[in-house]
Amino acid sequence: MKIPALFKEYIWLVNTILKADGITFAEINDKWLDTEMSDGVELARSTFARHKDAIEDIFGIYIDCDRQNGYKYYIGNEEVLSEDSVQNWMLNTLKVNNIISESMSLQDRILLQPVPAEGDYLTKVIEAMKRNVKITIEYKKYGDEQPKNLTFEPYCIKLFKQRWYVLGHFHRDATDDKPESDYFGVFSFDRILSMTLTEEKFQMDPDFNAQAYFEECYGVLVNDATEVERIVIRGYGYERFYLRDLPLHKSQKEIGQGENYTDFEFFMRPTIDLSYHLLSSSDHIKVLEPKWLADEIYDMHLQASLLYEFDEE
Repeated sequence: MKIPALFKEYIWLVNTILKADGITFAEINDKWLDTEMSDGVELARSTFARHKDAIEDIFGIYIDCDRQNGYKYYIGNEEVLSEDSVQNWMLNTLKVNNIISESMSLQDRILLQPVPAEGDYLTKVIEAMKRNVKITIEYKKYGDEQPKNLTFEPYCIKLFKQRWYVLGHFHRDATDDKPESDYFGVFSFDRILSMTLTEEKFQMDPDFNAQAYFEECYGVLVNDATEVERIVIRGYGYERFYLRDLPLHKSQKEIGQGENYTDFEFFMRPTIDLSYHLLSSSDHIKVLEPKWLADEIYDMHLQASLLYEFDEE
């Protein structure tokens, strides 16, 4: 389905103002007239005002005006358009969806990855988050023979490597028999067998910040007591270019290079999912620091090589 014309205009307006880093209404109008959407008709100020209001209501992005600098418009909360924000994801999804929908004649030449549906669970978790009610799931981890029934407070959801995850908060007050218990758990939607919303209300911690909770990690593994460390890896050949274009973490920084390599520094938690990722590109990545992580990757290499040993018989 094609994006309605208004949404195309919203996306265009946000991108135009964002790229300009300060732009007058007259300049916006000039750029508008260069588009096919305008049909040669100028953008009325009343239409511009309505678009501004709609963009704030739908995407949470507000367009402000610097009256002391030539009445130039800018994105007033540009931070919400960070790479992993909901607003940025929505804008990019709508933009790509429109491009593809207008290119159906090329459908056999546009190859996409499957997107996790998980629609029912996603809807239920979001509803529970809106209502601040606990959810109960039947969950079967890889390796477990039997599923477990778990009830928790849904704090946030996260999309990582084509999988949806829910961060659940567990809390139990202290009793005469048991001490207070307070911890988080991350659950993959594709391992959930069933889900129901309870009527049990909870009060979310006002100091909780979902972005901050995951910001020191590579993926979704957080609460395994792994501390933040300085990590240095060396990317060889084309891998160094891949790392530049698709950083592993927001703390990534280039700190050195040679004839056929570049060294990158990170400050993050070296959890096992990071180790597996580094192992997947092992013939072009070498861990330099910390030594224990380099040793771990080395041991993983050795274990992997054993899978290719054959009995002489």
